[in-house]
Amino acid sequence: MRIKYTISLVFFVALVIIEMENNIISRVSDKLALKQTPQTPLQPSGLSHIPPKHNASFTTLSKMNSAFSLIKRRLENYSQHKEVVTRGRKHILLLATTRTGSSFVGEFFNQQGDNMFFLFEPLWHVEKMLTLETGGTNATASAKAYRDVLQQLFLCDFSLLESFIEPLPVNHITTGLFRRESSSSLCQESVCSPVIKGVFERYRCRTRRCGPLNLTMASESCLQKEHRAIKSVRVRQLENLRPLAEDPRLDVKFIQLVRDPRAVLASRMVAFAAKYKNWKQWAIDGEVPIDDDEVRKLKWNCDNIKLSAEIGLRQPAWLRRRYMLVRYEDIARFPMRKATEMYRFVGIPFTPQVKSWILKNTQASKETSGVYSTQKNSSEQVEKWRFSLPFKIARVVQKVCGPTLKLFGYKFVSSEEMLTDKSISLIEDKVFNFV
Repeated sequence: MRIKYTISLVFFVALVIIEMENNIISRVSDKLALKQTPQTPLQPSGLSHIPPKHNASFTTLSKMNSAFSLIKRRLENYSQHKEVVTRGRKHILLLATTRTGSSFVGEFFNQQGDNMFFLFEPLWHVEKMLTLETGGTNATASAKAYRDVLQQLFLCDFSLLESFIEPLPVNHITTGLFRRESSSSLCQESVCSPVIKGVFERYRCRTRRCGPLNLTMASESCLQKEHRAIKSVRVRQLENLRPLAEDPRLDVKFIQLVRDPRAVLASRMVAFAAKYKNWKQWAIDGEVPIDDDEVRKLKWNCDNIKLSAEIGLRQPAWLRRRYMLVRYEDIARFPMRKATEMYRFVGIPFTPQVKSWILKNTQASKETSGVYSTQKNSSEQVEKWRFSLPFKIARVVQKVCGPTLKLFGYKFVSSEEMLTDKSISLIEDKVFNFV
C-alpha cells in the first residue's frame, strides 16, 4: 500500500514539474479559429510530443522513469535557452502603423549585415487570412495569432506562418512570401534556391536571381544569425505582446515608432487614395462629419497608439529596459543621432554599413523619393504634409486625436496661416525616457 501511495505522489509531483517547466519555456497558444490543413496543423512546434495530462497513466516504475527522463530533457533544453539569452542575442520588434516611416526605419536593421536576420511585415499573411468580409479583423483572434507567429519567428520557426500563406507552401517552399525582396536576409546566397523555369515569384529578390523561397533554408539561416529583427505595422496593442517579453528564450526589445497623426493622414490620402476617397472629397468641397465611420476609425487608431505608448513609457516590470518610443520627425531631422540611440538601446554595435546607408538615403533627390521609397530627403519630409492637408482636415484630426498629439509633443494649429508657416515648428523638443 505504501508503494502505491508513493508512486501516486511521485506521479503527481512529476506532472506539476512538467506543467511548471512547460509554462516557463513556452506559453501554449490559445486555440484560434483559423484555416488549417492536414499537412500543416496550426500548432506551435515543440509542443506536440508533450503527453496530455488527462491521458497520463503510469502504473509501473519503468513508465515513471520515462516521465522523469522527459522532465530532464526539457529542463536541459531550458538551460540551453537561458544560455542563448546570456550570449547576447537580441530580438528587435519595430512596431508602427502605416505611413509612419517604418520601412525607412526598418532599414536601419535590415542593413546591419550578416549578423542580423530581418523580416519585413510577415504578419501581412496573417492579417490577410483573418480579414472578415466587412474588411476588418476579429481583434481577439488576430492579436493572439500575431503574438504566436512573432514568437515562433523569433525562434526561427516558420511552420506557424506557413499555415497563413496562400497558396499553402508545398514542402515548405513558397512563391508568395510578402515583400521577400525587402529582407536582405531572405535574398542572401545561403537562402537562394535555384531558379525554376516557368515559376514566377511575385516578390522576387532584386540583388540576385533566386528561385521560390525555401522556408527550411530560411529557418537554418535565421538560426545562424546573431540577432533577429521584425518590422510590423499590424500589432494594435503592446500589452498583447507581453508573453514575448516574458519568454526566457527571447531577449525582446520593443521600439514603437510614432508620427504626427495629421502627417499620417495626409500621407495615407496620397498612398491609399481609393480607401481615403471620403477624406479627399471632404478636403475639396465639404465639412467633415465628425460622427462618420472614417472619423471614428481615425480616433480608434490614435487611441490605440496612445494606449500602447502610455504602457511603454510607464515601464511596468515586464517592459523595464525593453521599450523605446521614437518619433519619425526626430529620425527625419537627426537620422544618425537617433539611429545611434536606437542601437545603444538595443545593445548591438552600430556598424559602418548602416551609417553609410543612412547617409546615402537621407539626402535623396525628388526623382528617387517615391511614395513607397525608403530614399528620402528626410528633413523635407517632416514639413511636407503641412502644404497638402487642408486646415479643416487638420482641425478634425486635432479634435479626435488631441490627447495623442499632446502625449507625443505635437503642437496644435489654430489657423491656415499657422499651418503653412514654416517658421513655426509644430514639434516640441521632448525627451522620452526609455531606459
